[in-house]
Amino acid sequence: MPSPDLLGPALAALLGDEPVAPVVDVAVLRASRRAMATAFEVLLPFGSPLAQPAAEAALDLIDGLEDQLTVFRDQSEVSRLNTTAAERPVEVAANLFDLIEFSAHVTRQAHGAFDIATGALIKAWGFYRRQGRVPTPAERAAAMSRTGTRFIALDRDRRTVRYLRNGLEINLGGIGKGYALDRTAELLAREWRASSALLHGGSSSVRAIGTPPGQPRGWPVTIKHPWEPDRRLGTVYLDGTALGTSAATFQHFEYNGRKLGHLLDPRTGWPAEGIEQASVVAPTAAEADALSTAFFVLGVEPTARFCRTRPDVGVVILPTGRDRPLTFNLSPKTYSPSPPG
Repeated sequence: MPSPDLLGPALAALLGDEPVAPVVDVAVLRASRRAMATAFEVLLPFGSPLAQPAAEAALDLIDGLEDQLTVFRDQSEVSRLNTTAAERPVEVAANLFDLIEFSAHVTRQAHGAFDIATGALIKAWGFYRRQGRVPTPAERAAAMSRTGTRFIALDRDRRTVRYLRNGLEINLGGIGKGYALDRTAELLAREWRASSALLHGGSSSVRAIGTPPGQPRGWPVTIKHPWEPDRRLGTVYLDGTALGTSAATFQHFEYNGRKLGHLLDPRTGWPAEGIEQASVVAPTAAEADALSTAFFVLGVEPTARFCRTRPDVGVVILPTGRDRPLTFNLSPKTYSPSPPG
């Protein structure tokens, strides 16, 4: 059930810390539910028309999308696709086709650093069941032969998906939460006429509708340090935009003195290294999620080159060995860095 709260404490609960910049105390209604292995939350300004049923409808939609997109339920549309698409073209729901097509577009933009067709690779490394392990060279080579969007044929006219390699599997974990938030924001704006709201999935995926009352700068959301919970890297202000953050904070293991995390480089078949955390501000939560993964894999210089072609994408990236993050395409209105120390 939704519960009343204040904007400052609400955002503190969202990311475990107070925002860097002071915020006006705006009463909000909060509703939360667990889905996609995390906690989703809807924040609506108090007094929003029909806030309680709107929040419940939003969370119901997220539940429905999980049923469709998860690989952890045999009856989901994605699971059925993974078991049959190597045999024949499979017609899928329009929204799933659009999501796969958009994911393939991001893959091309990011030069293969983000790819949903990595199910075999995720399983080879043990991250499917959160039991990380180093695969043998033969296991990794076999998984790589079944990895890559280049082995997916899409037919928009027939709305079909065909896998060109046996054993290929898609896994939407790198984009599914953001996509669910985008669909939820569309629902709230279209069906419930919401002009101001903040939605998040596990705090790593955030989508804003408008700005909070009395806060024309936007919804303030703190970006925390991946390893030091009491440190903040800065605060972004979301005005109808989204934030996605990728880090290997919780899913990693040690191997020969190296920290190997669950964010795999689809081009090499190995966990990405060199970046501690990448946060992306983008027009949609799906794109923010996907690009945060891509930039985590690509590293600083390729990320900088990408941002020169996309002024609407902002980045806060923390390379390994640096105390302070680097930023790209973020104005003082959109981002406030935290003081050193």
